[in-house]
Amino acid sequence: MSDRIKERQSEAMNGQNRKDIKPGLTVEIVLKQDQRTGKRTRGVVRDILTKSSQHPHGIKVRLETGEVGRVQEIIE
Repeated sequence: MSDRIKERQSEAMNGQNRKDIKPGLTVEIVLKQDQRTGKRTRGVVRDILTKSSQHPHGIKVRLETGEVGRVQEIIE
C-alpha cells in the first residue's frame, strides 16, 4: 500500500471528521482532565456533541458510560 493511501486512511480514522463517527462505534477519547497527559479512554459512542463537520482536536462525544471527551482514534 502506498504512503499516500495510508495517510488518507489514517486521516479518515483520526476522529476529526464528524461524518466518520456514529453512535455505537468503539473509539478512544481523551477526557478533559487527561489532556495534559494524553491518557486515552476506550468506550462506545452514545452521543456526538460537536456540531461542526470537523474539529482539529477531535470530535467531542459522550460515551455510553457518560464520559465526555474528544475522539483520538476510531477502533471499529
